[in-house]
Amino acid sequence: MTTLMCGAMSIVMFSVYRSFRREVHGLGHWAAGLLLLVCASLLFGTREVLPPALSMIAANAALVAGIGLSMLGTEKFYGRATSRRAYLLILALSIACNSWWLLVRPDFSARVAVFSLLVFLFYARQAQLVWRYGERHFSSFFFGVLMLLQAVVVLVRGVSALLHGGPSVNLAVAGTPAGIYLAVANFMALLLTVGFMTVATRRLQQILERRSTHDPLTQVLNRRGFGDAYAREIGNLRRRLPLTLLSIDLDYFKSINDRYGHAVGDQVLAHAATIIGGALRESDCVARFGGEEFVVLMPDMPAQSALGVAERIRALLRESSHAGLPSCTVSIGVACQASVVEGLDELLSRADAALYLAKERGRDRIEVDACAFTEDRTRSAAGIGTAR
Repeated sequence: MTTLMCGAMSIVMFSVYRSFRREVHGLGHWAAGLLLLVCASLLFGTREVLPPALSMIAANAALVAGIGLSMLGTEKFYGRATSRRAYLLILALSIACNSWWLLVRPDFSARVAVFSLLVFLFYARQAQLVWRYGERHFSSFFFGVLMLLQAVVVLVRGVSALLHGGPSVNLAVAGTPAGIYLAVANFMALLLTVGFMTVATRRLQQILERRSTHDPLTQVLNRRGFGDAYAREIGNLRRRLPLTLLSIDLDYFKSINDRYGHAVGDQVLAHAATIIGGALRESDCVARFGGEEFVVLMPDMPAQSALGVAERIRALLRESSHAGLPSCTVSIGVACQASVVEGLDELLSRADAALYLAKERGRDRIEVDACAFTEDRTRSAAGIGTAR
């Protein structure tokens, strides 16, 4: 049953790998590792057909190779360099020791001890990866605990083989220790796969959530993501903190597309998003509202200070050049949240009106909504900080 379930999980893992290989790494290694575990189980069952020594050596080699592939997959998942040389060395050492203590100098206890120690290294490495690089989330905790438990169980079996001899750990001999290990090994083969799928699903969920809230070209927020950010920040107004919005539009962007092509135009947009984001604070957020229009939300930012940020963005975009990209200018409209009851649409409308005024007056300039400084003066009169 464990062999069948490992085979089924290998198919599931491979299917996910085919669909999300670029987003979630390591799935292919885990799928191949599970397939090798199935092969190992089948090879163990060929002792009546093939020479027993050959089937045992091949089965143990497939078992070590499969567990090692899961380690490489976990390393890829967490963005670490894969330990290919260590993997091949451990695999070669496992085959050599297994062959020596099976064919040249038969010693079951030594074979079990060496096998357990080598496999322990694979499991311990994965537990260390989860502990060091795993997200502080239940999925990582679940996967890490399972991996650590498996490492301990394997190590205990190896130590038992050294201290108490082969019969105490021989899975072919009825007995409590062997039965416990066999049961744990069978369940853990499936639970570890479930654990990895749990952290992989968590990673995939984060990727899909980011796709739904971020613009794929510029990697800044899209309309939906900006709406969520605004909803979070609107609560600051109840604590009497100013909220300012910049509406930014690249001037004559259509001529850039017409002259240099849409590929260069996309690069200009991505570069502009980088420049805008670099001029902001960590608490600010920038979104692309389609085409060449960007919107910046700045909490706790009075209009006078926002003007300084807008001027810095305008100057950086005019002066900067990147990898031979054509330079561009921007027109910017500035508006402040009028009241708690005002919605995002009204705030955007006022910022857009200021932006259109900047375009009408010659572009490459900044215009401020008439209510912006009124709001600043109102807050000052109320004793609310409007640092300039």
